[in-house]
Amino acid sequence: MTGATEIITNDRRMKDIIQLARTVAQSKATVLIQGESGTGKELMASLIHESSARALKPFVAINCAAIPENLLESELFGYERGAFTGAVNSKAGKFEFANGGTILLDEISEMDLRLQAKLLRVIQEGEVDRLGGRKPISVDVRILATTNRNLSDCVRDGSFREDLFYRLNVVNLTLPPLRERTGDVSLIANRLLESYAARNDRKLAGIAPDALALLESHAWPGNIRELENVMERAAITTQAGMLVQAADLRIERRSVALDGAMIEEGKIDLSGWTPGTTLDQIEKNVILDALKYHQGNRTHTAKSLGISIRTLRNKLADYRRDGLEV
Repeated sequence: MTGATEIITNDRRMKDIIQLARTVAQSKATVLIQGESGTGKELMASLIHESSARALKPFVAINCAAIPENLLESELFGYERGAFTGAVNSKAGKFEFANGGTILLDEISEMDLRLQAKLLRVIQEGEVDRLGGRKPISVDVRILATTNRNLSDCVRDGSFREDLFYRLNVVNLTLPPLRERTGDVSLIANRLLESYAARNDRKLAGIAPDALALLESHAWPGNIRELENVMERAAITTQAGMLVQAADLRIERRSVALDGAMIEEGKIDLSGWTPGTTLDQIEKNVILDALKYHQGNRTHTAKSLGISIRTLRNKLADYRRDGLEV
């Protein structure tokens, strides 16, 4: 069966991943979808559900990073009346709502180890235990999981159960970042412009060559989600009937917002740049210098760099994988 989900691409690597997704959709296997933030992991999960025999059954998504740990258990597995203060009525969890269909566990790497054990039981036994429940409830649910982290690294550092990793990683789909999808930026940008212009009842002439060149040269650290924001803004602000020009895109050049004191005190050394030094290397040097300046305090380091704790953690995990002790 097929649904409304469409993934726009001319990239051979991406087409191969889509074909594999449609193939595995016909099975009951769990699927782990990995990739940077904004690469379309949730869209890929929707495609798998819609291409499966469960397409007419529920598709339930839950973001494991967005719900506090003490609430995530009850959201996933439900609870019985009186299970805790305030539980005046019994409530089914997401797994029960998804019975017969598919559940998407978004950002699975952020799930607490204790809940990982309960999830493993659901996969192995096909049963959920409500909080305060006296007997398990059988469920038939296809599990899809996404993460923007390398789960193998999480297993090594002890933050993710190895047995659960192997249960989830039956099929692995790793989505490439937009910057690696040759030719897709212009294709997606044009499609997005048409969509946002129609949504806002505006008529535009398209995208000018200088704007297309800018779009193609941008690194897109926020991937497709960032491109969506840029094209929605352009569709709204470009003069009616005109081509979108480079100036209309207002692409924000991302830069590290350094704490001025760190530079003034010589704790951040920007003098070592030479032609040929990559942006990734400069970024790595700045992050490591900032971490040293803040004596290993990640919260203060992330704040001074203008990035999230999660982003900093992911960067440091990459450096450890490259052999650095951080």
